[in-house]
Amino acid sequence: MAKFLIIEARFYDHLNDMLIAGAKATLTAAGHDVDVVTVPGALEIPGAIMLAEESRLYDGYVAIGVVIRGETYHFEIVAGESARGIMALTMDGMAIGNGILTVENEQQAIVRADPSQKDKGGEAAKAALALLDLRERFA
Repeated sequence: MAKFLIIEARFYDHLNDMLIAGAKATLTAAGHDVDVVTVPGALEIPGAIMLAEESRLYDGYVAIGVVIRGETYHFEIVAGESARGIMALTMDGMAIGNGILTVENEQQAIVRADPSQKDKGGEAAKAALALLDLRERFA
């Protein structure tokens, strides 16, 4: 049994709740323990993962959040830099599933977040599980 940490950037409560439900269901169905922490925004997720990794308490991570395009360039910065930070940590050998939705509007987010529809939280958890399996296989 492994221990996973879900790191959520809570901004849209109802959307995050769906993403977390999907991720938790996937991880617990696979027999793993799950904790959840909240950070202010998607840009803080990579830093929180790094801090958690230094604690050596977790085997894998699932990043959860929703970034909806607005009227300014901020969307591109948040979407790109959070993904870049997560990818850098993954390249360092961490098992991370990226469930940060980057969408045009709330309707797209609902379809992707809802566990009964696209279940992107569950998919991110499956990605973290797959990377953990690979890390153990190649150890």
